[in-house]
Amino acid sequence: MGDLENKFELARQLKGHLGNLTAEQEQALSTFKGNLIKANLYKPGTEDEKPSHDDPTLLRFLRARSFNPIAAQKQFADAENWRKKHEVSKLFHEIPVEDFEHSKRFYPRWTGRRDKLGLPLYVYRLASLEPVQKELDAIPAEVRYQRIVVLYEFMDRFTFPLCSHLPRATSPIPVSSTTTIIDLENVSFTSMWRLRNHLQEASRMSTANYPETLHHIAIVNSPSFFPTIWNWIKGWFDEGTRQKIHVLGRDPGASLRELIHAHDLPIVYGGELPWKYEDEPMHDEDTKQLIDELPKGPAVFVEGKIVKPLQP
Repeated sequence: MGDLENKFELARQLKGHLGNLTAEQEQALSTFKGNLIKANLYKPGTEDEKPSHDDPTLLRFLRARSFNPIAAQKQFADAENWRKKHEVSKLFHEIPVEDFEHSKRFYPRWTGRRDKLGLPLYVYRLASLEPVQKELDAIPAEVRYQRIVVLYEFMDRFTFPLCSHLPRATSPIPVSSTTTIIDLENVSFTSMWRLRNHLQEASRMSTANYPETLHHIAIVNSPSFFPTIWNWIKGWFDEGTRQKIHVLGRDPGASLRELIHAHDLPIVYGGELPWKYEDEPMHDEDTKQLIDELPKGPAVFVEGKIVKPLQP
């Protein structure tokens, strides 16, 4: 496959994204914006002010509802009410750096690399949570929920804009979703049962309030009892998300290398990258030229620069 054919094929996988819309989808976006303006849920941009929400965010809600503007508005309004109820912006700006960094241990971690579409590659190795299970359980439920929110905000405000700024085959289509490897190696049924509330909490919140941020989900090293737990896990996701989940079993390398270049795929999953779940992101050369290292604590990436919110 030639470079041009490959670019078209990759772009096809991001259909429904900004810069890759059909005429009908363009019309749906216009209608959606108009309806949101009438409902005081969206403010368009002016010469001096950016719009209240960017187009990639609005399109995530439209894709989640098959480009039905009415259905998308319902989910969007519910998400905006959720953000107000939980004071999401305040949480993001006020979380202490040490709490933010501590929370990363319990959730999917960015490898610092991207897939062939330019989407950030995350890994979630559940066996790595067992040694820190007591720490996780010791965090009050409300605080744990708030920290999940902040990590999703960081992905949306920092990781997606950063990856959108980097060279990639699908440019200029902006990045607004991830490819995630969920590693079930050495996970017992008892451990999965203990973690069920933790996992369910994050999954349902993402589906409702950060729709269409999961592009591919590859489950690897699935145990023999996986069909049993899948029956209750699948209820955490909507049908669209369930269709993006692929169980690859114990020899995932060939399938993963179709999505991810070998030099960006961790060695343990059939690639060449010497990265493991407990590590900090291992950036590629393009990222290193843009930022020295990932900032500690919450930050946003705006117009090619890292912006740190004021800490309390």
